Amino acid sequence: MKKIIIAIDGFSSCGKSTMAKDLAKEIGYIYIDSGAMYRAVTLYCLNHQLVNADGSIRETELQQQMKDIHISFRLNPETQRPVTFLNGANVEEQIRTIEVSSHVSPVAALGFVRQAMMEQQQKMGEEKGIVMDGRDIGTAVFPDAELKIFVTASPEIRAQRRYDELKAKGQSVSFDEILKNVEERDRIDQSRAISPLRKADDALLLDNSHMTIAEQKEWLKEQFNKATHE
Repeated sequence: MKKIIIAIDGFSSCGKSTMAKDLAKEIGYIYIDSGAMYRAVTLYCLNHQLVNADGSIRETELQQQMKDIHISFRLNPETQRPVTFLNGANVEEQIRTIEVSSHVSPVAALGFVRQAMMEQQQKMGEEKGIVMDGRDIGTAVFPDAELKIFVTASPEIRAQRRYDELKAKGQSVSFDEILKNVEERDRIDQSRAISPLRKADDALLLDNSHMTIAEQKEWLKEQFNKATHE
């Protein structure tokens, strides 16, 4: 069976990462969370005072420091899931907070950040056999990926999923704040000048608003089998 690249793009809080992780584990591929890479850069900005009071990014300073930002993934032996490391430190929990979520879109919209991340991602995909999810994987990072999927769901359903996820982790959050964050991220992701969020012409559309995890898994496995046997 030939090895392929699977690109899963879509809106925030659609469950892309969970979907991609589960698929990669099932088919024995490497999972790469591109969103976690942008979140790690955002966390670096927050920790190094590169975010202004109005939420804008100190771009010149960040650009100078990009060479000092090293992101890697290591497999958690217990969960068999990849964990995000920033400059050698495990930041998996820190990058999932609402504070990082609120600042990640303006960081991810910066051309020099996207270029640096894209170069790292393309290097990771040289051997194929990977599943990567994000906003521009099928359009910019791997335009020749053999299987492209674009995931969507209503903003309210996505906000509820995010709310439930954060509450389960013991975080004190507001549904209205999360919904506002989801809608704002959609606006920024779709309107940014560089690699805006859009469905690739040859991507398969998956609206998972009313699908169970099991139904999604079955659908994804079916698409993978088709792509690898063509």
